Amino acid sequence: MPALRYDYIVIEGNIGTGKTSLATKISSDFNTRLILERFADNPFLPRFYENRQRYAFPLELSFLADRYQQLKDELTNQELFQPKTVSDYLLSKSLIFASITLKDVERDLYQRLFQIINPHLPKPDLLVYLHKDIPKLQSNIQKRGRDYELNIEDNYLLQLEKGYWEFFKQQSNLRILVLDTNHVDFVSNKMHYESILELINSEYQPGIHRVIIDV
Repeated sequence: MPALRYDYIVIEGNIGTGKTSLATKISSDFNTRLILERFADNPFLPRFYENRQRYAFPLELSFLADRYQQLKDELTNQELFQPKTVSDYLLSKSLIFASITLKDVERDLYQRLFQIINPHLPKPDLLVYLHKDIPKLQSNIQKRGRDYELNIEDNYLLQLEKGYWEFFKQQSNLRILVLDTNHVDFVSNKMHYESILELINSEYQPGIHRVIIDV
C-alpha cells in the first residue's frame, strides 16, 4: 500500500455520512495521527435538538472553543513517527453550522470570533467531503441510534449540505475532493474502500474536484 500523498487530510460531510469511520480506518491503515471531534462530551448538544432557539448560541460557542483548542494542541505537537494527520472535521464547519442555527446579532458576533481564531490554525492539504442523499443520511442516523439525533429533520440536513457548498465555492486555495458515496460501503467492502483511497491519493490542484463513485 503506497504512502499517503498528503500530510494533513480532513474528512468532512453531513451528519451520517461516515466521516469518522473513514478517517479512523485510513489513520489505522497508514499509522497517522488521528483527530476525532469530541462532540459526545458537549452537554449542550442534546438540549439543542430539543430547543434549538434557546441553545444554539451556547452550543456553537462551545463547539468552536473545543474544536479550536483540540486542533491547536494536536497540530502544533508534531510527532516524529506520525508526521501525517487525518481528522474527521474542519474548524470551518463551526461557521457552516452557525450560519444555519444562529440569527442576527448572535451570528454576527460568532463570525467575528471565528475570523479572529481561524487564521492561527494550519489548513489541510486535502479536504475530502463525503456526500450522501438525505434518505441515506437519515437511514444511517437511525441505525446508529443516538437519541438526540433521531428527530433531525430533512430540511436541517439539506441546509447543512447547502452550507458546505457555499463554503467550498469561497475557497480558492484549498484542494477539495467531493465524493458521491451513495452507492459505496467503504466499511464492509474492501474494493470500495480501496477505490476511495486511490482517489484520495491522487494529485489535485486547488479547487473543487467532484467524483461519483459507482464500483
